[in-house]
Amino acid sequence: MPEPSPTLKLRGRLFRIGAAFVVLLALAGYLVVQYVTGGNRPGCKVVSGTGDGKAYEFTPEQAVNAATIAAVGTGRGMPERAVAIALATSIQESGLRNIQHGDRDSLGLFQQRPSQGWGTEKQILDPTYAAGVFYEHLAKVHDYQKLPLTVAAQRVQRSGYPEAYAKHEPDASLLAAALTGDSPATLTCQGRPDATTVQAAGPDAVRAALVRDFGRDVLQPAGAEVSRKRASTASPSPTASTEASGRTVTLPVAAGSSPAKGRTVRERGWQLAHWAVANATALHIERVSFGGREWTAGNTDSQWRTARSQASSVRIVTGQ
Repeated sequence: MPEPSPTLKLRGRLFRIGAAFVVLLALAGYLVVQYVTGGNRPGCKVVSGTGDGKAYEFTPEQAVNAATIAAVGTGRGMPERAVAIALATSIQESGLRNIQHGDRDSLGLFQQRPSQGWGTEKQILDPTYAAGVFYEHLAKVHDYQKLPLTVAAQRVQRSGYPEAYAKHEPDASLLAAALTGDSPATLTCQGRPDATTVQAAGPDAVRAALVRDFGRDVLQPAGAEVSRKRASTASPSPTASTEASGRTVTLPVAAGSSPAKGRTVRERGWQLAHWAVANATALHIERVSFGGREWTAGNTDSQWRTARSQASSVRIVTGQ
């Protein structure tokens, strides 16, 4: 057999070098992604507060929606059980994602249908509205707190799969306990900013998101006399202070205040603290502290650690 020509040998050598270069580039890209993201896609986790080892892992997008659902529920004075029912329903219907499609004209977190009187398409795709109208219907279900979760959810949803909600009850209960503040320091996220995030960041964005989910009273201290006119203005409340660095939002927490709806200081504080962690990726929140505990974005284990400050307010430090 004749030996390959020098030209063919050169082409073969160049091909092997090029292939090796492509592999090296791919490896370098992979290592960069692993370094930036800590080896995983930014995620969140909630664990049981009883130490029984139960846990539920979910994405930052799901965390934001879950926090909104819980905030709207407690803002209406709904109990933790109602929040668990709402969360289990949304996990089943949309995977806690605000999707713009579904069966027939179903939309949003709860796959509500405009043609069935749930609201306009625009309203249903607003997570705050969607959660509110779900609770409105749930409140009309007689003795819903005593019913099995799947039965209560089905009486609101009228789904073709009435037993589907039951399997999500354990995860929804963990989320509800954390996001209503009943289970402290149990929700964590990696909190690294997502390149696909289009939401504004910084203290003003944090305040706007708080008002969206909880109402403007969340920025007011207990007993503050706020006129209707002032409460309706768009300017940030001076009582939700921003420190000299311009990056820290401090939220007042007190029992008996209007937004607390009968919840204790501890519950109210941990609800706000967990809400901030759930929104950390979207709003570029770097640190959250309350009740002698502190969470910091980007930690390998993303755990709540003991903090030096024992302040009774919730402090949210943003990256911008």
